[in-house]
Amino acid sequence: MKSFIKYINTNVLFKVARLNSATIVTKIIAGILTSKAIAIFIGVEGMALIGNLRNFLSAVQSMSILGFYNGVVKTIAKVKNDTVKLSETLSTAYYLCFFSTVIVSFLSYYNAEYINDLLFSANFNYAYVIRIMALALPFYAVNMMSFSIMNGFSNYKMLLIINIIGQILGLLVTLLLIYIDNIDGALVAAVVAPSLIFLITLVGIINRRNLMTYIKTDHIRFSVLKSFGPYAAMAAVTAIALPLISICIRNYIISEVGIKEAGYWEAMNRISKYYLMFITSIITLYIVPRFSEIESKTEFRKEVFGFYKSVMPIFGLGLILIYVLKPLIVPLIFSDEFKPVQDLFFWQLLGDFVKVLTLVIAYQFLAKKMFAHFIIVEIFLVIMLYISSVYLIDVFGVKGAVIGHFISYLMHFGIVLLIFGTSLFGIISEGTTEK
Repeated sequence: MKSFIKYINTNVLFKVARLNSATIVTKIIAGILTSKAIAIFIGVEGMALIGNLRNFLSAVQSMSILGFYNGVVKTIAKVKNDTVKLSETLSTAYYLCFFSTVIVSFLSYYNAEYINDLLFSANFNYAYVIRIMALALPFYAVNMMSFSIMNGFSNYKMLLIINIIGQILGLLVTLLLIYIDNIDGALVAAVVAPSLIFLITLVGIINRRNLMTYIKTDHIRFSVLKSFGPYAAMAAVTAIALPLISICIRNYIISEVGIKEAGYWEAMNRISKYYLMFITSIITLYIVPRFSEIESKTEFRKEVFGFYKSVMPIFGLGLILIYVLKPLIVPLIFSDEFKPVQDLFFWQLLGDFVKVLTLVIAYQFLAKKMFAHFIIVEIFLVIMLYISSVYLIDVFGVKGAVIGHFISYLMHFGIVLLIFGTSLFGIISEGTTEK
């Protein structure tokens, strides 16, 4: 555990304090203010509709860039000093994402009515919002590709500044549109705000405009595409399937219980997202690079249980505090109309605690490039989330969705423990390495 404390003191705290914390705090404040505006001007029903649109937007955005973001970041970091390989990486990623974005935008624009019925039902007519999203999507895609390039070149300061300014700009636009046009304004803001960051990212692109000379059609390589494949497959599950399953669950709540109850569930998900940002940032900054370094099963075991002993008790106490303060948190973030959300806290918090327990171990899939294991386990999670939620919603109403959340992640945790059982609990002979 000494290595963890040393790493925190010398490395992680610096990164979190100087780079990550400011972005996270800005995101949380922006999210809370947006949630408050939605609660005051739109209400519970609007919260449910916006939740569906946000999930759909998240899935479509991932489709537009083919889930290449992490693959581009890691590849550029490796080949940034090799002009030939850098050109092949940029060319392959740029043109494939360009064609993908055009196709996704085209399909979204000309199927807006159908998508509207899936997201909002035929009782609402927000097809024009889907068309606006389709027109804004290319700007988002260019922005994310620019982010991946800057991230690959370790231009963290520029990324920090762009993220913070983008969050503030998005917040101002969102609040203004909600104030002017209520639910319509909120829906338009949801699809436009992520693309507005492109205006700021242009500064970063201009600063590295020489990179444009590396993008050439004859430098597209199948070998580069093949290296992106595992990241695209993982994104297909985590960044596309999970949001789409959330839409299915929310629609089931709307049809079987009511739209207000779906709004309560969306509000609970928002609160969950806010506090999980802190713990997942610590895990990402420490666990992934640390797991990539270690070779022995003994070290892997020490790191996992060390993290459990040092960080998880603090996280657990934080969740207990959130549970105790829920009568204050709900009206603070939303309004008195959202009081029934308090009934959802227990199972959501319990599920999130198990989720973090799982994440700590599951990052070994990525560190050791166990992509197939990761994808299979995540597919199981997605299926169980839907099945358990639908079954329990029939029994317990909207509370069944958060109970299903807990049960799904508990089973997810169990499977991950089985896969890494020998490393975590088995007898390890001297010199055994972790594959």
